[in-house]
Amino acid sequence: MSATAETPARTYEVKTHGCQMNVHDSERLSGLMEEAGYVKAAGSQADVVVLNTCAVRENADNKLYGNLGQLASVKAATPGMQIAVGGCLAQKDRETITTKAPWVDVVFGTHNIGSLPVLLERARFAEEAQVEILESLSVFPSTLPTRRESAYAAWVSVSVGCNNTCTFCIVPALRGKEKDRRPGEILAEIEALVAEGVTEITLLGQNVNAYGVEFGDRQAFSQLLRACGEVEGLERVRFTSPHPAEFTDDVIEAMAETPNVMPSLHMPLQSGSDKVLRDMRRSYRQSKYLGIIERVRAAIPDAAITTDIIVGFPGETEEDFQATLDVVRAARFSSAYTFQYSKRPGTPAATLDDQIAPDVVKDRYLRLAAVVDEVAWAEGKTLLGRTLELMVSEGEGRKDVETKRLSGRAPDNRLVHFAADFSSVVESSVRPGDMVTVSVTYAAPHHLVADGPILAVRRTRAGDAWERRTSSPAAPTGVGLGMPTVGVPAPLPPAPACG
Repeated sequence: MSATAETPARTYEVKTHGCQMNVHDSERLSGLMEEAGYVKAAGSQADVVVLNTCAVRENADNKLYGNLGQLASVKAATPGMQIAVGGCLAQKDRETITTKAPWVDVVFGTHNIGSLPVLLERARFAEEAQVEILESLSVFPSTLPTRRESAYAAWVSVSVGCNNTCTFCIVPALRGKEKDRRPGEILAEIEALVAEGVTEITLLGQNVNAYGVEFGDRQAFSQLLRACGEVEGLERVRFTSPHPAEFTDDVIEAMAETPNVMPSLHMPLQSGSDKVLRDMRRSYRQSKYLGIIERVRAAIPDAAITTDIIVGFPGETEEDFQATLDVVRAARFSSAYTFQYSKRPGTPAATLDDQIAPDVVKDRYLRLAAVVDEVAWAEGKTLLGRTLELMVSEGEGRKDVETKRLSGRAPDNRLVHFAADFSSVVESSVRPGDMVTVSVTYAAPHHLVADGPILAVRRTRAGDAWERRTSSPAAPTGVGLGMPTVGVPAPLPPAPACG
């Protein structure tokens, strides 16, 4: 597809549901669309709507078909409009989607996101739906074009898939077994991102600290963290999400000894009960989890630790639930993503006996949320009066205009809203990606506030990158009907493997 004076470029919109891996994939989908000549829709109805779906929650199907139902009338009133469905739910439901919603033009899975532009063109010319689902990865997503939402921070995928068999999770069935990228490819991508102005990267994997299992190196992840420390210009390194069963001391040592690896750790707990963990088929117990947290805090005293927790798993008793509350208090989480268990078809847990009554699940969820907030607020208060260097962020403070504040992320990833008070510095403004130093004046369960004057400003290459991006958008190219190389860029340059 290519635009001319008579035929302006078609527009697109990507709607993302689900985890960080889906966010990463959506950036690749946007990059593919723009390389194919599409332009991101701004204010008007997009010519192509891409739904990148999640299959983790019980209502995922209802949400998808509800969205598709709303789009049916829009499409009927918009000549030439196309709808594409991808992601985990597409991988699971396949042709069912076009049977239930025959107005969908393209269905593609988790293993072939690079095919989207070609499938859209085929659907347009053939005037019939194109469904393409692969059973294994065709091209590693990180080798595809990308349109990152941020000019200063980026996701870098180190692996896809998962070798675990948690009974509540359908992801391994839809994403497949773990596939690891070679360390040199990862570092080459990081170096290319830094050259573009990125100063923060997040290493991403369904089970990120198991990285290296495919090529037999149990210390590959800690070596990768240390190698990131050697990348000049890379200021902040984060990673998500690790699994407690594979969280080893060499990773803790690498975190503590590599200056640009940030003092933050997201460590999913899921439950504090050994019985429930066993039923979930999580290969660790409460004592092991708390032992990891204790060693992390000993090595990195300022670490902020966050988690995921499910309440109401089948068979969970009040005693089991109390064990979870005990771990929340002992681990001193700075925040937690909490979920009410919901049955997911295709998972072993969906057929377990002793499903918990919804009113009991909701009650436990509310009690858990109250304890999480109590603990997080207490942790936040320990930072009152502390001086922090923040990376200025974009779009994270919903009330910034109203409160005349800006927002940024601390090294430990806490969100900090700070007064736009430049009275103590030479600068009169900052850009997303720049760094500011502030003093914390107030703590809330989910954020901090710094209402005094900004103490220092450090303009950065990341801020320069944001400024370039906002002043000069890239021009689109084009795509044909389906030659094998469409949408696939030249390979990344070689880089030394870590270790």
